[in-house]
Amino acid sequence: MPVPLDEYPIHQTPLSLARVASSDRNFYDRSYFNAHDRAGGTLLITGAGVYPNLGVTDAYAAVRRGDVLRAVRFSDALGDRDLEQRVGGYRIEVAEPLHRIRVLCEHEDLSFDLTWTGAFPAVQEQPHLILAGNRPIIDASRFAQVGTWAGTLHVDGDDITVDPAVWTGTRDRSWGIRPVGETEPPGRATTEPSGGFWWLYAPLRFDDFAVVVIVQEEPDGRRTLNDATRVWPDGRTEQLGWPRIRIDYRSGTRIPIGARLELTTPDGKPLDIEITPGTNVPLHVGCGYGGDPDWQHGQWKGRDWSHSSRYDLTDPAIVARTPYGVIDHIAHARCDDAEGWGLFEHANLGRHDPTGFADWGSVAP
Repeated sequence: MPVPLDEYPIHQTPLSLARVASSDRNFYDRSYFNAHDRAGGTLLITGAGVYPNLGVTDAYAAVRRGDVLRAVRFSDALGDRDLEQRVGGYRIEVAEPLHRIRVLCEHEDLSFDLTWTGAFPAVQEQPHLILAGNRPIIDASRFAQVGTWAGTLHVDGDDITVDPAVWTGTRDRSWGIRPVGETEPPGRATTEPSGGFWWLYAPLRFDDFAVVVIVQEEPDGRRTLNDATRVWPDGRTEQLGWPRIRIDYRSGTRIPIGARLELTTPDGKPLDIEITPGTNVPLHVGCGYGGDPDWQHGQWKGRDWSHSSRYDLTDPAIVARTPYGVIDHIAHARCDDAEGWGLFEHANLGRHDPTGFADWGSVAP
C-alpha cells in the first residue's frame, strides 16, 4: 500500500517508501542533537529514530546538571511513513531543511521547546563502515552541523532560558545499518571478538569556520575511518589531511582531560587544535546507545511507551559501567587565536596499541 511519502518525487528504488531497499533488520534513520551553555554547567543530548524493518520509532532526551542525569524515553509502533517526526510527547519539525529545526519534548520531568539554527552549512561525512567478517554491522551515511539554540528548557522543576548568544551545540543525521533493537545472537564473535574499539568525533564551531574530525581505529591502530573537514560560511570546504591525535587521560582511567588534533591544510600548513573536554554524558547511560542496559534504540517496548530515569553519576554502579561505551563531552577548543566550542565524543575500549592500552583492564598511569 502507498504511504504519504509516496506523493513526493523522492524515490530512489522501485519500492514504495513504506519499505527501505535493505531487508537488514538493523536499518535505521536517526537524528542526534546536543545543546550546552558555554559555562558548561548544563548538557542536553537528544534524538529520535525510525527502524522500518523492526516496525518501531523512538526518541530520547537526557540532561546533565552537576552529577545528576535526567533521561526520558518514548517508543511506539511505526505507522505509515510520512513527513511527521513524532513519537509520544516528542517531535521534530523541519522549519528550513539543513538550517533550522524545532525540537519539542513534553514530559513532566523533562520538557523543552528549542529551535536549532545552523551556523555553517552541513558537512557530508565519509561513509561509515565496520565489517564483522564480510557482514556490515555499520554501513551508514551521515552529515554533521554546528549551530545555536533558542527556546526554553524545563528539568526537574527548574526553568532554563536557552539564549542563542550563550547556547551552542552540534547535530547529525544518519541512516543505514547499525545494531539496533533486541540483541542478536553473537555467534562467532563470542569466541573471536575484535579486541577493542577506538573512536573520536569532534565537530567544532569557531567564529569564522567549523571543523569536523572523525577517526576510527582498530586495536592495532589501523584506521578504518579518517575524515577531517573545514567548512566556511559560504559552503566552501577543505580537507585537513591525516589527523595526528594526542589524548591525555585522567590517571587510573580512560577519561580524556585534554586533546590535541594536528591537522594539515591543502597547501601543507599545520592547523592545530587544542581541546579541553568538559561536562560529559555517557551515551550508554539513559540515551540508548552501545549496550545501555535500561533501554536500546529500536527495542520493542509496546505501544505508546514512555519512561523517565534519574541517574546519580557518582553511584558506584554507574561509575563502573561508564568506561565501556562512547562518552560525549562538551569541548572548549583553541585553534591559533580562535576560540571554539563543540563536541568531543570519544571511546577507547579494550586494546589500543597506539595509546598503550593492552586489554580491557588497562588504564592511564
